[in-house]
Amino acid sequence: MIDKGVTTFMILATSLVMLMTPGLAFFYGGLGNKKNILNIMMQSFVSLGITTVLWYTFGYSLCFSGTLSEGTDLFGIIGNFDKAFLNGITPSTIMPGKGFPEYVFFAYQMMFAIITPALITGAFIDRVTFKSYVFFLIFWQIFVYYPFVHMVWGGGILQEWGVLDFAGGIVVHATAGFAALVAVLYVGKRKDLDHKPNNIPLVAIGTALLWFGWYGFNAGSELDIDAVTVSAFINTDVSASFAAVTWVIIEWNRGARKPTFIGLMTGAVAGLATITPAAGFVTVHSAAIIGIIAGIMCYLAVEFKNYMKFDDALDVWGVHGMGGVFGTILLGIFATKEINAAAPNGLLNGGGFELLGKELVALLLAIVWASAFTWGMLVLINKFITVKVSELDQEQGLDLTMHGEIARVH
Repeated sequence: MIDKGVTTFMILATSLVMLMTPGLAFFYGGLGNKKNILNIMMQSFVSLGITTVLWYTFGYSLCFSGTLSEGTDLFGIIGNFDKAFLNGITPSTIMPGKGFPEYVFFAYQMMFAIITPALITGAFIDRVTFKSYVFFLIFWQIFVYYPFVHMVWGGGILQEWGVLDFAGGIVVHATAGFAALVAVLYVGKRKDLDHKPNNIPLVAIGTALLWFGWYGFNAGSELDIDAVTVSAFINTDVSASFAAVTWVIIEWNRGARKPTFIGLMTGAVAGLATITPAAGFVTVHSAAIIGIIAGIMCYLAVEFKNYMKFDDALDVWGVHGMGGVFGTILLGIFATKEINAAAPNGLLNGGGFELLGKELVALLLAIVWASAFTWGMLVLINKFITVKVSELDQEQGLDLTMHGEIARVH
């Protein structure tokens, strides 16, 4: 029996998460070089198409078919092909234990699959050929994203062990963030490092869409309408707000001693990324603390990146990667049964180090796995398709050389 209220909510949440990918395109497009606006935006938008094809044909099945407990997956690492091409699923098929059709769950999880590899693109902006990125997008999902979805959310080995990740601190942000860092180390630095955002209002539009969509990203991950949904919803906003203010305060007292709009927006995104794994497991008071920690630690991560001279152009590692890491660790510290009875208490609520230890192991696995596979994929792809663009293409701009278009006609 379909629950119309829950089904409507999940369709809305799915729509909100879909909106995040165009939001990311605007966010990155405004931050990038004016000669590469369309290239970086297209890298986000093309995932809407390619990922949907992959998800329909076999991606959903590999993530959510078979479980370790039933012995029907591959060693708890990846699922099977039972649901390939939505085999056995009709519009009236109800998601087990839920009140909405499985089609809606298929679509909701697909939106996560779409935005995750797109996050990586902000790191290697201006330097990667579009053809090589398309192949990277495909292979990275198959060999990094799908296994972690299954292991953490699809009945795989980490879920069976008790690892928690409410909406993607490990599955989305840690894997994408460290893949971004490795990709930057592989492709090297841009020819012109002295660039400023080409359109800050465009960044503001992107931030607004991301923040708005993140309510569906986090609150929708409860897959129901209950007190946990409400907690995830309010925790999302509180963490983002506290992180944004914290970032501005730090920035105001360092360097040029001026509060910047870019800093405010970057801090908000850091808070959103950091609360993601813990959103449905912690109190609103903990969410405020998590936001403050996110503002401080992600700011320091970006400063460290600058000190090491890593050319992560749009701070994907510092904001998303380290945000996912810190958020997952803080989940192990602040989780409480008071908010979510399905989760054990964290370190500060009498749960000891058990949950925190499991989260740390899962994080380490995600970092090593994503880093190793990303490097390997780039090396392999480069044997057949040139990954890094030429200096001449960088100088002329990828919008023109790769796509034959320009963002603004003067």
